[in-house]
Amino acid sequence: MKTTLLKISFIFLFLSLMGAGCEKEEEILWEISPDSETSVIQKELDGIEFKFCLLNEEGQPATVFNEGENFTFQFAIKNNRSESLPFYDYGYYELDDFLAVKSDGKSYGIPFLFKYYSTTLELRWLRSGVSDELSYNFTVPWHDDRDEWQLHWGYFQSTKQPFLDKGKYYTQFAYNFTFGMPNKEPELKTSLITFKINFEIK
Repeated sequence: MKTTLLKISFIFLFLSLMGAGCEKEEEILWEISPDSETSVIQKELDGIEFKFCLLNEEGQPATVFNEGENFTFQFAIKNNRSESLPFYDYGYYELDDFLAVKSDGKSYGIPFLFKYYSTTLELRWLRSGVSDELSYNFTVPWHDDRDEWQLHWGYFQSTKQPFLDKGKYYTQFAYNFTFGMPNKEPELKTSLITFKINFEIK
């Protein structure tokens, strides 16, 4: 009898461990809209501060724009930890929906085409204790007059997007951010974070 109970206990323990291993990874959603109290997604996770917003033509965060007004995407990452972190993971440049604009299931595209990564061999750090201006800051306008440009170890080509008509839109992307040296165990890896900004053209 004791042997049978022991076997049953082991079976339940095995099944519970398998269930724990199959648990879905925690997903995080950060979202704002025109009726939110803020026009900026600004959240800290494990000492890393993420910022995502749209800027109007005066350079101020906004979620409501006038028809014919250009706006600029700003995605920033700041290290508030006590130590600097290697940062080589820019895979979100290659996402189909990174800085894409959509409305009612229709996609209006993205403001750039990713071409390739820089092949330079310098160390790439997300340094701690630096100002916002010296942190990682990816800023690109929706309507961009440039042909090609380079920023943060990526090379891009403008898609020359037209101004948006009146309506309600959103931009959304999701990514697991990894910090550490290439081909080594990450020093820090986030859960899947989804950023979503709902905005309006009036």
